[in-house]
Amino acid sequence: MDFELSEEQRLLADMVGGYVRDRYGFEARAHALRDSLGFSRAVWRDIAELGLLGVAFPEEDGGFGGGGVEMMIVMEAFGRGLVVEPYLATVVMAGGLLRRAASPAQKAARIPQIVAGERIMTLAHQEAQGPRHTVEKLRTTAVRAPDGWVLKGAKVSVLAGAAADELIVSARTAEGVSLFLLDPGLAGVTVRRREGFDGIALADLHLADVALPAEALMGRAGEGAELLARVFEEANAALCAEAVGVMSEMLEMTTEYLKTRTQFGFAIGGFQALQHRAVEMLMQTELSRSMAILAALSLERGPEERWRNVAAAKAKIGAGGRYVGQQAVQLHGAIGLTAEYKIGHAFKRLTAIELMFGDADHHLDALAEAGGLVPLS
Repeated sequence: MDFELSEEQRLLADMVGGYVRDRYGFEARAHALRDSLGFSRAVWRDIAELGLLGVAFPEEDGGFGGGGVEMMIVMEAFGRGLVVEPYLATVVMAGGLLRRAASPAQKAARIPQIVAGERIMTLAHQEAQGPRHTVEKLRTTAVRAPDGWVLKGAKVSVLAGAAADELIVSARTAEGVSLFLLDPGLAGVTVRRREGFDGIALADLHLADVALPAEALMGRAGEGAELLARVFEEANAALCAEAVGVMSEMLEMTTEYLKTRTQFGFAIGGFQALQHRAVEMLMQTELSRSMAILAALSLERGPEERWRNVAAAKAKIGAGGRYVGQQAVQLHGAIGLTAEYKIGHAFKRLTAIELMFGDADHHLDALAEAGGLVPLS
């Protein structure tokens, strides 16, 4: 595998990194979280003007034809800034399903608007009785009607669900798990906004016999489970990159704090025990970076290699992020727990990232059951 960035990829990294560094400070993030949407429309427009909303879409659909590496570059920069805008929900998750399942007419009506920053979309899949990354306990149902479908059920913890112009809902049909486009303004749809423990805007949905037209179905009935599994792999690869960005920011903030915080007249960074902990934080961050690169490059590989590599990356980064977060908070002392300081927010985000779409234990168990990282011949 080639780990060198191309000239275009380096330019992308400089552009998005510069925007986050210069225009998305911690105060800007706090202001965005206080918005009724849970993020800033102005920032979303900026992201669109930079072309970042089109990175993952093919050129024929109005995007820029990027792949896993481009997504990694964007998400790592967003991790450094703890960006709260719904990029994962709209571009990675909903966008991934649109790319793979939507008809030409469905794509034409949505992807150009997403790229222009004019449409927020998200996936509504998780339910109260089951984990976010499986379909085994899916209870939301869609039944065929003479003029379409009738949708019934409930979804929880939908990313940007209250701000979305449209949702993609997973439901069980006679053919199997299927995906449906849902206008949240339809009769029978109730949306309740809330916040996750990391401050990110979420929503819970209640679907009471919602009538959908026949064209609301995405792809073929019954193919939803396979599509969701593929998109969850992409989402985990994106989250791995975001986690590396968060870890890198925490490492830099912690080392700077160790240089400036004094005790007994000396900078605490001069104590060897604390230096050793900072070095271990660096090692965990760089190991995680390597795994995030592996996950990004593996998105173009075959299904068996892809899922194993992404699972291994999520497991390693989950453990590494936990260590870096704990050390950063401890080395900062009490200030690391305050709402006014970035470190505590970063640790919360790392914790949320690990839990999304399967934590480290889940992925390790799946790899062990499958025989390890490399399939046995």
